[in-house]
Amino acid sequence: MRPEAAGSASPPSLRHTLSQPWRTAAARLGAAWLLLLASFAGDWLAMARQWWDISTYNHILLVPPIVGWLVWQRWPSLQLLTPRAWAPGLVLLFGAAFLWLLGAVSGLDLARQAGVVGMAGACVPLMLGVRVTAGVAFPLFYLAFLIPAGEELVPALQMITADITIGLTHLSGIPARIDGVFIDTPAGLFEVAEACSGVKFLIAMTAFGALTANVCFLGLVRRAILLLACIVVPILANGVRAWGTIYAAQFFGVEAAAGFDHIVYGWIFFALVLAIVIACAWRFFDRPVNAPVIDASAIQGSRRLARLEEAGGSARIAMMGFAAIVAGIHLWAAAAGGLSAPLPLRIALPEVNGWRRVDYNPSIWWEPRAQGADHRLLGRYRNAEGQVVDVFVALYASQDEGKEAGGFGQGALVPASPWSWQSPVAAPDGGKGERLLGNGEVVRVAMTWYRLGGGLSGSNARLKLAVMADRLMFRRRPTMMLILSAEDTASVPAVKSIARFRSSTGPLGAWMDGIGRVR
Repeated sequence: MRPEAAGSASPPSLRHTLSQPWRTAAARLGAAWLLLLASFAGDWLAMARQWWDISTYNHILLVPPIVGWLVWQRWPSLQLLTPRAWAPGLVLLFGAAFLWLLGAVSGLDLARQAGVVGMAGACVPLMLGVRVTAGVAFPLFYLAFLIPAGEELVPALQMITADITIGLTHLSGIPARIDGVFIDTPAGLFEVAEACSGVKFLIAMTAFGALTANVCFLGLVRRAILLLACIVVPILANGVRAWGTIYAAQFFGVEAAAGFDHIVYGWIFFALVLAIVIACAWRFFDRPVNAPVIDASAIQGSRRLARLEEAGGSARIAMMGFAAIVAGIHLWAAAAGGLSAPLPLRIALPEVNGWRRVDYNPSIWWEPRAQGADHRLLGRYRNAEGQVVDVFVALYASQDEGKEAGGFGQGALVPASPWSWQSPVAAPDGGKGERLLGNGEVVRVAMTWYRLGGGLSGSNARLKLAVMADRLMFRRRPTMMLILSAEDTASVPAVKSIARFRSSTGPLGAWMDGIGRVR
């Protein structure tokens, strides 16, 4: 061969480095993923918009390349394994698809998104088999961080941050009084708002901690300790950050302290805490630099995996079962999603013994949100003792995307309004109570109940479960949301006014049914 011919030889392509079983299995997996992407494009696009538009989830944009890198780390060892279709993986696929169905029929985006991510992961054991799945177990687990979840933690994190902040404020000698998430100091009134809850910091640190624990540690105990630190440290650090803002405001003013806090929290604080956690963990890293990430020989020789592999089934069964599940779940969702309960043409607030209807004129306008409701009512009642209660009712023929009684931004607290969440309040009959503060001046207590069928609860989770059960069983029942609210004053406590009104309505479920004329 001539020298110039030798010099022009190109390196072998990836296609030629793959064995025939790998090429066939990769084609199966790629076809399955393409079908999932096309069939559930709306869910993937909705997730991508959240990753891009919502700062809490911006870090998720790094998860796909991280997963790719994790697989690439394992690729030399994975090539030593032989992929083969594993039909029992259809059980995992159906479980993920059913989770998506529950979200689709109830309007619960978190379930839909968890379902599509789960289906993508379930394709790996289905198309590549249990041994390859064992080799990529952690990358598959890490796919869970694609799901934009965590906003549900905001109220709890607000309260925790407020408790840490007031404790440090008192320790630093600053006189302060706390009321829910509001802290009153000589420099002014501070609110531990949703943006100050630290949720975005916590979610990102948890994803980082899981990655670092797997890459840098071999021992399970050390991994668990690092992951725990990545949960606890951000929460504590966020409390310190909030206290620092209050402390600085006593000397430099509220505006200067708040402006500095936004710069520090956005660009410096996260990196600083991250560096501290890594610095503390560095000396305990126990994975050798050049050690293989997985042990292919141990996976190949595993008797447990061999027993699982025996129930394999053919690639044809895997592909046909995959297509049947995807098609079937879409048909089920379409049939259940078209259900709508019959409703009266009009509803009205009833007479209540000992109370009379009066004009609705709150000191700060308050109107709950019930987007997509078929009927809405808002009125005010007053009794002879001067107690005043506001009543809001929303009636839905169905619960779907864009018309969810318990959805984000629905109910007593409307985003971008004069009202801020202050603290939880105990409510009777399983209701959800919350204290709101309007323009930093007016306190309002609101108690919420949901009614579906014979159930009565203030829990959004219970409402979603009831909606799921109705849709899966093709039942057509309306959903009602009731909010009883009152402004809180020293002379007329809101909780007592609402309790007095509640005692006058009789059984709350039956009273709600009478308003909606559903029984």
